[in-house]
Amino acid sequence: MSEMLEKARKYEFIQGQQIKEEERPAFHITPYVGWMNDPNGFSYYKGEYHLFYQYNPYSTHWDSMHWGHVVSKDLLHWNYVPTALAPDEDYDKFGCFSGSAIELEDGRQLLMYTSVNQEKLEDGTVRDIQTQAVAVGDGKDYKKYEKNPVLTAKDLPEGASKVDFRDPKIWKGKDGNFYCVIGSRPADGSGQILLYRSENGFDWKFVSILAKNKKRFGKMWECPDFFELDGKHVLLTSPQDMLPEGLEYHNGNGTLCIIGEMDQDKYTLKEQFAQSVDYGIDFYAMQTLGTPDGRRIMIGWMQNWDTIAQMSLPRELSVKNGRLYQTPIKELDAMRKDRVEYNNVVINNDTISLDKIEGRTIDMELVIRPEDKENVYKKFALRFAQNERFHTELCFRPDESVLKIDRKFSGSERALVHQRRCLVNGDANELKLRVILDRFSAEVFINDGEQVMSAVIFTEQEAKGISFFAEGAAKIDVVKYDLV
Repeated sequence: MSEMLEKARKYEFIQGQQIKEEERPAFHITPYVGWMNDPNGFSYYKGEYHLFYQYNPYSTHWDSMHWGHVVSKDLLHWNYVPTALAPDEDYDKFGCFSGSAIELEDGRQLLMYTSVNQEKLEDGTVRDIQTQAVAVGDGKDYKKYEKNPVLTAKDLPEGASKVDFRDPKIWKGKDGNFYCVIGSRPADGSGQILLYRSENGFDWKFVSILAKNKKRFGKMWECPDFFELDGKHVLLTSPQDMLPEGLEYHNGNGTLCIIGEMDQDKYTLKEQFAQSVDYGIDFYAMQTLGTPDGRRIMIGWMQNWDTIAQMSLPRELSVKNGRLYQTPIKELDAMRKDRVEYNNVVINNDTISLDKIEGRTIDMELVIRPEDKENVYKKFALRFAQNERFHTELCFRPDESVLKIDRKFSGSERALVHQRRCLVNGDANELKLRVILDRFSAEVFINDGEQVMSAVIFTEQEAKGISFFAEGAAKIDVVKYDLV
C-alpha cells in the first residue's frame, strides 16, 4: 500500500467518526468525509453491491481525486470501506478520475478508471492528459497494474482529444469479451462515445465510435453507460454546456438518454429516441449495474458544487414506448412503516394539512384530479419540509401540463438554481406523484416513473410539515409511509 493511500485511510477513519449519524441522510450515500462527486464502479461482487465514488477526503471541495468505497446488501444501507484508490503513480498523480468495475474470470475485481497527468506546452501553459488505467483486488484492497495506463492517446481515433478522454464503463459481452465505452471530444469540439474491446480486461483495442453528438446535445459527453434493456440498446451520458430545448433539457451540465438499436456490423448505435434522464435540479453522472435477479439499477450524483454531497436513491430502469422509466428500487418497500391513507379529499381554493401526513424520511404517493372535470382547477401545490419559515414546493398547472419544483425557501443561502420545470406527458385529469424524502433530498417520480425530478434541500430537520393547496377545486388521494 502506498504512503498516500495509507494516509487517506487513516485520515478518513479518524475524521469519519466525528460525523453524527443524524447529520447524514438515512438511506442515501454520502462520503465518509470530505468531498464526493461521480459514482464509480457500481457493481455486484461477492454477494454485495459495491459503489465507489470520486472522493477528496481532505476537504469539502473538489481536489486530488481518490476513490471512496461503500458496500451494501440491499442498495439502501451502506457500510464504508477504506479508500480504494489514491493518485499515487506518475500516470495518475493529478487524479484517479471516474470509471467502473467488473469481476474477472479468476474471481478478482477489476477497477478501470481515468488516470490524469499533465504536460507543459511550448508556450508554458499546462494541460491535463487523460489515459485509462486498471487495478485489481478482492473487494477491499486493490493493486494497480504494472503496465498502466492501458489506453493512451495512441488508442484514440483520428481527431480525438487526449485532454478529454475519460470515464470508462466496462461490461462483459455475450461473446465472452470485455467491452467499455469512454467519453471523448472529437475535432469539432462536440462529444462522442468510443467503444473498446478486450479479451482479458487488461489489453484493449479500439472498436468504433459508438455514437456522435454532432453538436446537438451540449459539448463533451461525460460518464457514458451502455446496456441492453427491454429489447433496446440504451446509451446514458452527461453532456456539459447544454442549451435548453423547451423543458426537455436545461442549461449547463445535463443528462441524456438515447434509445435505439445496435448495428452489430458497424458497432454503432442507431438512434431512435432521445430524452433527459432527470428533470430536476440535482442529478448527474449516472451509472448502472445489472442485479443477480436481472434488473437494471441506476444511481446518480445529486450534484451540487456548492452544497451537500450525496448520491441519489438507486432506481430500477425499464424502457416502454420509446421512453426510459425509473422507479424506486423494490428494496425500499421493506423500509415502509406506519401507513396513513386519505381518499377523495377535496381542496377548494384553500390550503390544508392532513393528520399524520408529515415527516422528512417518508415515501408518499399522491394522485391529483379535478373535482369537476368540466371545471379543472388552475393550480395545485404540495409543500413539504415546511414550517413557518421554510418549505419546498411542487406546483402543477394542468392547463400547461407543467410541473415545477421550487426550493428557494429551503434554507439555501447561495445563488443556486432553485427552480426547474418539466412538461408532464399524459392526461392532466390525473397526475400521479411518488415523493421520496430523505432529510436533505427530494426525489419525485411522476406518472409511475415516466419522469423524475430530483433536488437537494437544506432545510433544518425540525421542518417536517406537509400541506396541500389548490386554486379551484382539486381532489386528492394520499398514501404516506415513514421510512424506517
